[in-house]
Amino acid sequence: MRLWDAVTGKPIGAPLTGHTSEVTSVAFSPDGERLASGGRDRRVRLWNAATGKPIGAPLTGHTHWVDSIAFSPDGERLASGGYDGTVRLWDATIGKPIGAPLTGHTSVVTSVAFSPDGTRLASGGWDRTVRLWDVAIGKPIGAPLTGHDSEMDSVAFSPDGTRLASGGGDHTVRLWDAVTGEPIGAPLTGHGNVVHSVAFSPDGKRLASAGQEESTVRIWDAVTGRPIVALHTGHTNGVNSVAFSPDGTRLASGGWDRTVQIWNVATGEPIGASPTRHTSLVLSVAFSPDGERLATGDDETVRLWDAATGEPIGAPLTGHTSTVTSVAFSPDGTRLASGGWDRTVRLWNAATGKPIGAPLTGHAGEVTSVAFSPDGTRLASGGYDGTVRLWDVATGKPIGDPLTGHTDKVFSVAFSPDGRRLATAGADNTARIWNVGIPYDLPGLLRAVCDIAGRSFTPEEWRRYIPGEPYHQPNCPAVR
Repeated sequence: MRLWDAVTGKPIGAPLTGHTSEVTSVAFSPDGERLASGGRDRRVRLWNAATGKPIGAPLTGHTHWVDSIAFSPDGERLASGGYDGTVRLWDATIGKPIGAPLTGHTSVVTSVAFSPDGTRLASGGWDRTVRLWDVAIGKPIGAPLTGHDSEMDSVAFSPDGTRLASGGGDHTVRLWDAVTGEPIGAPLTGHGNVVHSVAFSPDGKRLASAGQEESTVRIWDAVTGRPIVALHTGHTNGVNSVAFSPDGTRLASGGWDRTVQIWNVATGEPIGASPTRHTSLVLSVAFSPDGERLATGDDETVRLWDAATGEPIGAPLTGHTSTVTSVAFSPDGTRLASGGWDRTVRLWNAATGKPIGAPLTGHAGEVTSVAFSPDGTRLASGGYDGTVRLWDVATGKPIGDPLTGHTDKVFSVAFSPDGRRLATAGADNTARIWNVGIPYDLPGLLRAVCDIAGRSFTPEEWRRYIPGEPYHQPNCPAVR
């Protein structure tokens, strides 16, 4: 793991090494000050996200791969689950274990999730159970939530934290009382194959589910568990994903049949005409922040849809010459970014569907992930060439040199909540952190130059690392 200066592309301090196998999970603390990573080396590690320094020794105890990690909402605890069948709680401030391992699962723990108030932890695994734990004392709450007759694939808390939903390989969805651990009603049956995805509506009143090799999306009453409607008039094959609109009135689904469908959640009726067919299975769907548009990606195109009517907005956004792997709206919803196997990143006007500037080129391999900074001024991309790149969203120009250090593919890029740091994970068994918090107001920029270099930048350095900004020579204090 390395800490980088995102303007200069230079490493900050020594490489953050320690993981000796693939890093399977990384998570920022809610305040963005710490980073946790878990890996197949059976360790969890805590890092100071500002300095890149490790916080304490590796958190050891798991006897097999660590598969999932999650911070509590207040950032004081960390939970981890793994292939050894245990769930472990850690003090996220000092990196020490809290109590004994939480045992009970008899197979791999695939998912851990804190309730919204942080008092309970849910875990699910291959032993076909969901378990609830009292986080304060590290004890189970009631008996394991048993009932699934196959592996449990998905678990989600309701927005208010009072209920838990799970979907599994036994083709059922189940609702649980997240306080007592008791099931709410009978299993929700109707699916004909593995339930891959469950999602609560924003108000917590409805639950959507979708599964493998099945053309039906189902909506349930999330309080009683009663079916509301089965949406089966659109898709002709399995549904990969479902997403509620921000206001909860619509549901979008994308599937193996190469279509996207938008549904009226209240009536269960499709909105608009039959969905336009993609030329490949739909890999990604995203609502705009205002809920008015939907973006999807497939083999070579990005498509924009009117989320109210289901009608396409303009023609498909063409330009990519291979599979589109990632789509993301800017926080204000005015721009759309896409990345693909053609090694380019593209920016689009989300209102008109027109490209903004030329493709952002530089990656020497497939682009796997794109992410906007929280303020929408920067875009990060990672790819098969092992580099991470930062782009100025307004100009489409690169910010500094590529951030090199990964020795294999970069699979994921993610900004911290405050936008000051960027975490990446790759196939080289490392997670890395870049400091991307350089201010763009002139006084702050000059202070940052002094902090980074300990001196003024030369005109050549300024042009290289701060393109498009007129050269200024700050009066840096003497370096001590």
